[in-house]
Order: sequence, then structure tokens, then C-alpha cells
Amino acid sequence: MTVILILAALFGLLLLRVPVAFALGGLGLALLLIGGFSPLMAPQAVLSTLDGFILLAVPLFLLMSNVLLKGGVGRDLFAAVHAWVGHWPGGLAVATILSCGIFAAISGSSVATAATIGTVAIPEMIKRGYEKRFVYGLLAAGGTLGILIPPSIPMIVYGFVTEESVISLFLAGIGPGIALLTLFIVLAMIQARFFGGYTPEKPVSWPERWRATLRAVPSLALAALIILGIYTGAFTPTEAAAVGFAAAVVITAGVLRTLTWKAFGEAAFEAMATTVAILLIIAGAKIFGKAITLYRLPQDISLFISQNLDTALLFIIVVSAVLLLMGLVFEALSMVLIMTPVLLPSAIQMGFDPIWFGVFMVVMVECALITPPVGLNLYVIQSVARAPLSDVARGVLPFLVLMLAVAALLYVWTDLALYIPFKL
Repeated sequence: MTVILILAALFGLLLLRVPVAFALGGLGLALLLIGGFSPLMAPQAVLSTLDGFILLAVPLFLLMSNVLLKGGVGRDLFAAVHAWVGHWPGGLAVATILSCGIFAAISGSSVATAATIGTVAIPEMIKRGYEKRFVYGLLAAGGTLGILIPPSIPMIVYGFVTEESVISLFLAGIGPGIALLTLFIVLAMIQARFFGGYTPEKPVSWPERWRATLRAVPSLALAALIILGIYTGAFTPTEAAAVGFAAAVVITAGVLRTLTWKAFGEAAFEAMATTVAILLIIAGAKIFGKAITLYRLPQDISLFISQNLDTALLFIIVVSAVLLLMGLVFEALSMVLIMTPVLLPSAIQMGFDPIWFGVFMVVMVECALITPPVGLNLYVIQSVARAPLSDVARGVLPFLVLMLAVAALLYVWTDLALYIPFKL
């Protein structure tokens, strides 16, 4: 009964349009006072949250992605990939997906990936005859690769909350990320092969390919530097973010000469605003998490699950349904922060590896990014394309099915996530 009342209060605050950070923090503080606990736990929880070294990676990765966005790196990446695969069936769609994957490996941000590649790819795809809803869905779903292919801001937050290795989480995201990218490409080629709606292209000449590739080399080198640096242990995720930001400035301002002082200021301001929003949500969630722990809600939920869900499969089905429903009203980070303390103890009790469960949660959070009414990627693509939200929402449906298929594959084949960090 206590669980129901607390969740009802939280949803009530959100329906009243109280910002997520203040809904979580305010309700957590109220629970502490009602339960007779010291209210000093609230500021202590906030301070213990915001002085975490690992969280420094969040503003640095955001700065890096915004600098790359303002510097027009997405255009160069798209042009280079398109030069190589544009003549394939559905080649422009394939180039779009690959560009999303590459930019995701640089930025770690879903919204930045969708906005950067969408700005370039949407007009081109529509001009070449691709069906508009398919184009919108492709870009909205392709942007979600930004939180699965490392580096990933939600994985950083999950690692911070659970005290698990962020490097292991990054490496565990590679397999599912490549699987999802491959399924998106297959869908794009099937759409082009059997349903048409696109204009075939002639192969680009070799000199043009090399010119386009040469301009994209610095960006590709940045992606390789971040991934290999983390994989080899040369630097931590936070150090990787700092190195990535510095390299992004050098590439856009020094090599490509596309970053102006005005654009750099805009990138810094947008990164600051997003960072403040994220840290406020984390602080509010920390207070809420402290309160529900004192009320023994995670333990009660774990007990309920162990008594009523007797198989791992049934547990995963219930978790998936809960996360999908939560995705209708919560954005990605809020879901990770609210649901991880509640679900992880039960997952461990059921025998799931916490690293695997983190990747599984991120896949389900990806679904939240493209489900209305609060799917951020839907609004990004709507804004970029100036299209009705209903068209974008309908366009993502086949891609949503593929995401759920990857989640199912993760359950059946756990090594899809765990092989690289623990067995390679």
C-alpha cells in the first residue's frame, strides 16, 4: 500500500507539471519528514551526489558533442559515409544509420546524434524520394544509438548510482549497439528493395570518396581515440571526456576551421544548461532514493517479486512492461535514476549480472526516447523536420519493434553484452 501511495504522489506531481527534479526531491524530503527521519539527510545526499568524480564526464561529453554539432562535423561524417555506401539499395538510409552510429561513438548523446545527423540527412532523403514517415522514424531511432554505443551518459549515471564499473558498462554496450545498428540497416535495405520510394544513385568516383573520407578522418580518429583509450585503460571515462572535448575543439577550430567564437559560446551555454538539468534530476533522485530506501521499498518490492515471479523470464517481461510504461511519462535519465534502486536488487536476486542489467535497462530506455508523449528524440526530429509529431511517432514503430527484439536477444544470449568486457 505504501508503494502505491508513493508512486501515486509522484505521478500526481508530474501531472501537475512539477519539474522532475523538484518532484523527486520534494517528495523525498516530505517522506523523510513524515517518517520521522532527519531532514539533514537531504542536503547530505545532494552533496554526496554532486562531488562524484565520475559525474564530471557528463558536462565534458556534453561540451564535446555540442562543439562537434556547432562545428558541422555531422555533415562531414555523413558525406564520407554516403560516398562509400550511397549506391547500395537504400544507400542514403544506410549512410544515415552508419553516420548515427559513428557520431554516437563520439558524443554519447542521443539528442545530439539525432539533431546533428537529422539536420543533414532529412532534407536529402526526402529529396531522393524516401517516404517521409520512414525518414523521421529512422532518424529518431538512429539517434538512440547515442546512449547505447559507448560513451553513454545514461550508462555513466547507472554506473554512478550502482557503483559498477563505467568502463565495463561501456564495453558491454558495444555488442547490443552493433546488433541494433545492423538490424536498422537491414530494415532500411528491405524497405528500399521491396517497397521502393527512393531514387537509386550511381557510385561515387574514387577521388571523390577519398576527398570526403579525408575530411572526416579527424572525426573518425576522435571516435577511435575515445573508444580505444577507454578499452585499453589509457584513461578513465572522465579523462576520456576531457580528452575528447579538447580534441573536438582542435578538430573543429584548428583543423576544419568551422567553429567560430560565437558557436563555441553557444555550445558552452547549451552544455551548461543541460548539465544543470541533469545534475538537478540526479540530486532530486538521490533524495528520493534515500527516502524509499529508509522506507524499505526496494526490499519490499524484491520480496514481492521473489514470492510472485518465480522465473527469470517472467521477471524480465514484467520489468520490460514497467519500463515501457514509465517511458510514456519519464525521460531517459529519470527512468534510470528512479527505477535502478527499485529493480536492481530484485534483478541480482534473480541471478542477473548488474552490468548486463544496466545494458538491458539502457535498451529499454532507448524505447522511451521514441515513445510519446515525452520521447525527446520525437521532438528533436519534429523540430528539425518541421513535421507533425504524429508522423514522427508512426515512423518509429518498426524501429521500436527492432529495439524490443534486441532486448529479447539480450535475454536469450547474455554474451551479446558480457563477452567483450569479461571474456575478450
